[in-house]
Amino acid sequence: MIPERKHTKGGIREVLTIALPMVVSYACETVMIFTDRLFLSRLGPDMMNASMAGGITGYMLMTFFLGLCGYTTALAAQYFGAGRKDKSAVVVTQAALVAAAGYPLILLCRPLAYFMFRHSGIGPGQLVPQLTYFDTIILFCLFPLLRQTLSSYFTGIGRTRVVMIAAVTAMTVNVAANYVLIFGNWGFPALGIRGAAYGTVLGAFTGMAVLLGVYWAPRNAREFAVNRSLRFDKTIMTKLLRFGYPPGVEMFLNLMAFDLFVLIFHAVGPASATASTVALNWDIVIYVPLIGLEMGITSLVGKYMGARDVASAKRAVQSSLLMGLIYAGTVFVAFTFFADALADVFRAPGPQPVFDAARPLAVFMLRCIMVYVGLQALYVVLIGGLRGAGDTLWAMYFSVILHWCMVPILWVTLHVLHAPAQWGWITVIVVFFIASGILVKRYRRGKWEDIKMVPDEQLPPLRLHDEIP
Repeated sequence: MIPERKHTKGGIREVLTIALPMVVSYACETVMIFTDRLFLSRLGPDMMNASMAGGITGYMLMTFFLGLCGYTTALAAQYFGAGRKDKSAVVVTQAALVAAAGYPLILLCRPLAYFMFRHSGIGPGQLVPQLTYFDTIILFCLFPLLRQTLSSYFTGIGRTRVVMIAAVTAMTVNVAANYVLIFGNWGFPALGIRGAAYGTVLGAFTGMAVLLGVYWAPRNAREFAVNRSLRFDKTIMTKLLRFGYPPGVEMFLNLMAFDLFVLIFHAVGPASATASTVALNWDIVIYVPLIGLEMGITSLVGKYMGARDVASAKRAVQSSLLMGLIYAGTVFVAFTFFADALADVFRAPGPQPVFDAARPLAVFMLRCIMVYVGLQALYVVLIGGLRGAGDTLWAMYFSVILHWCMVPILWVTLHVLHAPAQWGWITVIVVFFIASGILVKRYRRGKWEDIKMVPDEQLPPLRLHDEIP
């Protein structure tokens, strides 16, 4: 009995095999973001706050195309599950074409970001470095777009260890570059926040290069007919755009809402800006690994739905939920006992009146985070499962409405009613509680079980050795 349970389709073992490398990969992304803010906090709260707001805005402008390219995961997984490996590589080519077309469009959107920055009420001490960080990130945004395409492909075919290796390599380069370029170590000039942006760019390029090398390696090129995939395919491009645009629109609108969310807190004053930056830095630390779990469940559900194995797809969702809740419980314990110490990580040496004023609020926000981390785990698993099955349009509407409901509520709370910043954070938790109930209801209705992205013709059974390539 034990050997059979080890190989259960959609069981804990398979989810761990697929999702754990993705969790590690996204944890590496967290380290890169975190070290940016941590190193810059040594230069003062304004630099730390500028990197957060500038980085989020730069990412926001990329999100539509990141989401579109990222749907390579589900589409490649469905072709892989249907036994059409050559089509998985064709998906990559179509996503790369989307990335190339998206790059100039992203650059044209820079004035939107400038407008948001200059009308947000941010002081000049933060605004000037924020523009510097943003401009550098956005100029080289083609690297993360191509990296997203390749990462999504390897996730879709189940080779998540490749994604993990690329992420660890990118993280190592990024952290080292930050240490050298921000502070001027090892004989390099001290570039401050510009050095942090260069470090981020170097990390993205390195990760892309590693993935590209494995993609063109003889084994992968032979197995997936990569040489024959370098062509425009109208059918697959149509599928990518049809099923991928909802995640792309969703990511863009959600990040815009989150960007406004951050700017609303920052506009309250320096103490609120610093406290929210500290809290959101730690929120990213605990949330980004959950995105790895989401990518894993999207891949597994996509593969089993491509093979018409709904029972295994459901089992994968249940296994992922269990893993997510265990993770949430661990975070809850850590934030219960160490909230004060976690806030102090971002305190620079010497007198820091702004940080000292912000510290009690930051600790309160950190303790709020531990309350809703379980809701975050539920959210990413169910949303990932629905996307993998192709229920992307509903997922887009739900996620966008959720995030944009929070923006006016937060604005009214902090800038109309002039309530303390603590109440703004509490509203976020309330909205997440309501949204969780809606998401569970959608999943249980089971409409996602009837969606077919890959036709039934020539559909072979999914063999056991195909489960974990």
